[in-house]
Amino acid sequence: MSNSEVRKLLGRLRDEIKKGGLDDETRSMVRQLDTDIHTLLESDSETEADPIVERAREIEADFASEHPTTAGILREVIAALARMGI
Repeated sequence: MSNSEVRKLLGRLRDEIKKGGLDDETRSMVRQLDTDIHTLLESDSETEADPIVERAREIEADFASEHPTTAGILREVIAALARMGI
């Protein structure tokens, strides 16, 4: 999986969040995660990925029951990062 494919998934995630149903705090958490993943993808150094991926998993677990579509997209992002070795 390439960086562009992950970016495409992140775009889908942003679109899903814009549809509504999330409180401001949750939207803010997801936006920060999006920013952190983009930074990780653009980094030439050994950026610590584990905390970012762990936070993504926690957010995905929180979304599982109330926001299944958003959770599914987030699962795809996590899987894509894993396939990239992140």
